[in-house]
Amino acid sequence: MSQSDRQQKIKDENDSKSTPLGIYDRPQVPTVSGVEVIAFALSFVWLAGAVVFFLVLDTDAFGEVDNLRFIMTLLAIFMPVAMIWVAATAARSARVVREESARLQAAIDGMRRTYVAQSQGAQVQMNSENSVTQKLDEIAAATRKTETTLATFSTSREREGGIRKPAEAAVSDQIANQGLLELGTPAEELGPPLSRADFITALNFPENPDDAQGFAALRLALKDRKAAHLIQASQDILTLLSQDGIYMDDLRPDLARPEIWRHFAAGERGRAIAALGGVRDRSSLALAAGRMKQDPIFRDAAHHFLRRFDTSFVEFEETATDAEIAALADTRTAHAFMLLGRVAGIFD
Repeated sequence: MSQSDRQQKIKDENDSKSTPLGIYDRPQVPTVSGVEVIAFALSFVWLAGAVVFFLVLDTDAFGEVDNLRFIMTLLAIFMPVAMIWVAATAARSARVVREESARLQAAIDGMRRTYVAQSQGAQVQMNSENSVTQKLDEIAAATRKTETTLATFSTSREREGGIRKPAEAAVSDQIANQGLLELGTPAEELGPPLSRADFITALNFPENPDDAQGFAALRLALKDRKAAHLIQASQDILTLLSQDGIYMDDLRPDLARPEIWRHFAAGERGRAIAALGGVRDRSSLALAAGRMKQDPIFRDAAHHFLRRFDTSFVEFEETATDAEIAALADTRTAHAFMLLGRVAGIFD
């Protein structure tokens, strides 16, 4: 395995690890946990014991009941039950706090892995560009050598009064067989283009660690330079939004028709594309607007993401069908664009 192949393998592994899937989906807390079951059991045991004590063992417990004795009896019966449920509630709250702390740590780790992956990706891309430049220089040198040989051969044939055309045709065929690679061709154009289906799947990010199709599409998209810029910008903004408890799966926006998305790609702004701002969650809008005003890092990341989405969607819309546009609009990346676009006022 060559050095470039090893670097590409390392990059793919880092890209798959750098996607903080756990912070995109709100964790599902079970409705009834073991603490509640234990509380139910203790309450039942205590109430059953109270019934046995007051109604079976003490048959004259309610013979002569005064107010003070009645109140003390109620306290003796229900006060332990209340204390049991106070302890159960405290245990449940402590568990929630521990889970939130774990999720916050996962978000921080995800941001750190993203930074490391971007740094390594930039290094790998630089090495790849150097390799391609070196190969192009070799091709140009071979071409110049061939032209020199052709000129020398033609001059000698002219002096001898011979025929040049067969020799020129042979050298022309040799030059043609070297390939049609032009100087300045980007490295990503040497591989197959990214399909629209993989592009849409990558913008939604893998659903869970077992989503093999999602990870495969994400790796293919990260190899495409333009798609990789949008995915990295989307990943950064989704990570920042999750720190405020804003998750794309919770928004459920009103999706606009494909023709409105096409109007947006054509450059229309304002009321003509107001339907794109279909996010109605007031708490998410308020949190994002406050973060936009107070946090310059969040504001820069949001503006960078909006520009990347705008540029990528204009290119995507040129060849996409209405069904593909509708599928892209229902991705996590598009939901983030709707939310931040409405906060930024591009739909007003």
